[in-house]
Amino acid sequence: MALASMTGFARAQGDTDGARWTWELRSVNGKGLDIRVRIPAGLEGLEPKIKERCTKILKRGNVTVGLSLNRDQTDAIVTVNEAVLESVLGATELLRQRMPELAPPSIDGILAQKGVFELKEPEEDASSREALHAALLTSLDAALLDLVDMRHTEGRAIGGVIKGQVDTIAGLTRTAEDLPARQPSAIKARLEEQVAELLDASSGQLDPQRLHQEAVILATRADIREELDRLHAHVDAVRDLLNAGGAIGRRLDFLAQEFNREANTLCSKSNDVALTAIGLDLKAVIDQMREQVQNLE
Repeated sequence: MALASMTGFARAQGDTDGARWTWELRSVNGKGLDIRVRIPAGLEGLEPKIKERCTKILKRGNVTVGLSLNRDQTDAIVTVNEAVLESVLGATELLRQRMPELAPPSIDGILAQKGVFELKEPEEDASSREALHAALLTSLDAALLDLVDMRHTEGRAIGGVIKGQVDTIAGLTRTAEDLPARQPSAIKARLEEQVAELLDASSGQLDPQRLHQEAVILATRADIREELDRLHAHVDAVRDLLNAGGAIGRRLDFLAQEFNREANTLCSKSNDVALTAIGLDLKAVIDQMREQVQNLE
């Protein structure tokens, strides 16, 4: 499966039977999948279907789905509001009874009263509405495919960057393994030198055997074999995930945290300037890798 970024944009347009529309889809990073739908009034029934389509092909990201819809003007139908007409006629009859001298109202005057005449848009029949909804969803499917393609294109690019960063981590780990200061003979010589300095400073009052035991404990605590082994294991795990593809962002983020943990431990155990420098270089590239991982689905 291909890697996918969580960022992308897509647009799709369509028209049918006097209606024209534009879908716009935007996707950015998110911890989970959050879909926000913005559609014109009267189309609220489409929202569950829109979210269902997005959920089928997207796993993570904050996704905004927007629809703009324009319809051709249609001839309005003139209707008479009978309730309002009856109210107007009742009022004019009441006035005529109380003031007989008044001239009877004209038809034009009655019809000119607000609310007697109404203009209504023709009602959309069920078949036309269903046809429009089907066309809109088909157009949305095309926009979603374009969005996925864009996310995959960016995902491939991010995957290439992460592979290079993992190679750098692997190289730094091998360099740490091969440092002369990590060789048993070098460690032994350094410890013997430190013990001799302590004995000279104390005029022989310290117990050499006790010093030897403490030196062994310090040497054990300073050993970074386990950290190096775990770094190698994490490198293999990241490479396996990148080769497998799919929605691996969260697992890669976890491994980036584990990389950082081992690099911190390596620096804290370091008894050599060169090893400390390698630890700091590891932390730098791990931070860069984690920034890239945050963009993956």
